[in-house]
Amino acid sequence: MMGKNKLIIFALGGNEISPVEIDQSSGKLINQDLHAQWSRTAKTCEILADFIKENQNYLYIVTHGNGPQIGNILLRSEYSSKHLFTLPLDVCGADSQGALGYMLAQLSNSLHVRGMEKNTAEIITQVIVDPNDPAFQNPNKFIGPPLTKKEATQLMNENPEYCAKFYKNAENPELNSHRASSVNTHEPLEIWRRVVPSPKPIGIVEIDMIESCYLSGHIPITVGGGGIPVVQVSPQKNKNHETYECNYDISYKRSISGGESQVKIYKGIEGVVDKDLSSSLLAKMILERSISRGYSIEVELVILTNIDSVKLNFQKTNEESIQKLSLEEATSLYKSSHFQEGSMSPKIESILNFLNAGGEKAYITKVDLLEETFYGNAGTTFIN
Repeated sequence: MMGKNKLIIFALGGNEISPVEIDQSSGKLINQDLHAQWSRTAKTCEILADFIKENQNYLYIVTHGNGPQIGNILLRSEYSSKHLFTLPLDVCGADSQGALGYMLAQLSNSLHVRGMEKNTAEIITQVIVDPNDPAFQNPNKFIGPPLTKKEATQLMNENPEYCAKFYKNAENPELNSHRASSVNTHEPLEIWRRVVPSPKPIGIVEIDMIESCYLSGHIPITVGGGGIPVVQVSPQKNKNHETYECNYDISYKRSISGGESQVKIYKGIEGVVDKDLSSSLLAKMILERSISRGYSIEVELVILTNIDSVKLNFQKTNEESIQKLSLEEATSLYKSSHFQEGSMSPKIESILNFLNAGGEKAYITKVDLLEETFYGNAGTTFIN
């Protein structure tokens, strides 16, 4: 391709499709039904389509999280375990990729009614992780619906393998104040959520298909939920053949004569990869491949989440929004542990990885503020 390509990666949070929050009028935990998720996704696609229409000189990729959705799939599997077989996390992740990819395919409809002949391609994506990643011993990825502290404690007492952590305080100060006076406590209303292992991504199996799609001018929807976590299988070698042992008693055998390179065989592993880290890895791999394949590309990463900007002292009386950060400033704040583990912290880590790999700009904002953020009037902009 001639000239310098420009690419934007939209990393859409699963919480943006299905918010994890407390209803401000009733004080009850919100569990989004399917109709609400479809409506919210349609609105998001309309906003993205408007932006793409106004910025047709860019190529585009859409990635998405699956925190609330994969947690709900896992719950359905557990609740029906007396009648059906349960599903491991990697299969739950694949399930969520298909469903959310289908919902986000509405972006094609939104583009077509705006006179654009772009299409989306929903790519079921496997992301390679290290089986020895310490995250498997320290679950910190929030998934599933919101819980009260009492509900979370009860679930952990009932099931030793179940793990939940504090997610955030309710965002309505009046609700917290009312609760404090009614139950004679000064503690805010806490939202808890289930946590699972979240290993770091180190490779993307379907990178060739993703690259072909965006270079053709279409929009891949990929690394859904951070990607299905897989590990590369090492072979067991005998004299004349080698065997790759995978899950569910499936194995692959090939004859060898000596000197052959190892075949790339993967198998799933229990975990949920952070979609922002996978989006950042995707951007890094695209930049590296553009150099090796002789084309020039400029990449920007846009993390769309359920808060309007990066905050210092989040949900405290001295909370402060940040509009712009250099790579050096963001690195300093990240190293000083200013951001919540399993929530904002991996977003900042992802952006640092992206900028250090040669990315131009990155943004954190709400989808409703996308255009304003792109022009520097909202959200948080990170500059290399």
